[in-house]
Amino acid sequence: MTVRIADVIQPEIFTSYVVNKTMEKSELIKSGIVVNDSQFDELASGPNTTVDMPYFNDLDGDSETMKDDGALTPGKIGTNADKAKKHGRARAWGANGLSALLSGADPMEAIASLTANYWVRDMQKVLLNTLKGVFASPSMTDHVLDISGGTGGAELLDGAAFVDATQKLGDAKDQLTAVIMHSAVEAYLVKRQLIEYVNQTNELNQTTRVPYFMGKRVIVDDAMPFDTNELVGEMYLFGSGAIALGNGSHPRIIATEVDRDSLASTGEDFLINRKIFILHPRGIKWTDTTIADVFPTNAELATGANWQRVYEPKKIRVVKFKFKVTL
Repeated sequence: MTVRIADVIQPEIFTSYVVNKTMEKSELIKSGIVVNDSQFDELASGPNTTVDMPYFNDLDGDSETMKDDGALTPGKIGTNADKAKKHGRARAWGANGLSALLSGADPMEAIASLTANYWVRDMQKVLLNTLKGVFASPSMTDHVLDISGGTGGAELLDGAAFVDATQKLGDAKDQLTAVIMHSAVEAYLVKRQLIEYVNQTNELNQTTRVPYFMGKRVIVDDAMPFDTNELVGEMYLFGSGAIALGNGSHPRIIATEVDRDSLASTGEDFLINRKIFILHPRGIKWTDTTIADVFPTNAELATGANWQRVYEPKKIRVVKFKFKVTL
């Protein structure tokens, strides 16, 4: 008997399994940069493609001295609103690409693992394009340190320059806990013995070596910008929970479907995956200024006009650092 994808996948179970597996495998989530909570799941599942998130500004003004008579002058508390954009993404795979997995001991787990790995990579692309757009916004210039135009060694990445980058948050710099970089930049730091490896044990009691630079957890991704000719690279420094994740759903958007083309000469099975989610940098509002359709493309996410900082600077837990390295 021929085993079909529909024989090994129950859509509701598969969808939940893939969502959980995707979060388990994501280094961004394991590092604490991206945080998922039930509130953002509800927002991602709600109406509209943009989500307003009002908040109160911090209290300001000087205290008043007490006097024998007279009254205090009451201050006001201000309000503002952050705004997140939902993402709607989908991908289909033909059974020819999955057929080798159908003879495994647990075909659904095998297929789900491949699907989860795909969504980890794809959501990381969404995040990196989001950050490209965020730092192209004029409202975020105070969160950028660019030393790549320096001379005489002042342009080079080292521990002291990294400290200067963290100083962009002033006395809130201790919020920064992780950094993402290109593998060429990581190799540069390893050669200079600036990367420290810490053994950590996962839920399966397996020990892994986790890299740290200047006390910050390192995530390596070759999607990060690196100019191999000019040897110019970039890092993003993050604080815990800098990015909010919401996994959404909608009854009219089926997250997992299987289909079959019986007219194909040998027949062909299909697996279709759809995701609705929020992946939002806290305190940086999506403006909807330049967008052609309902959900933004990666290119639109990377457009600075679509982003506007609304939190006060020290509450924005992300910094961009641009520099040069040597071979």
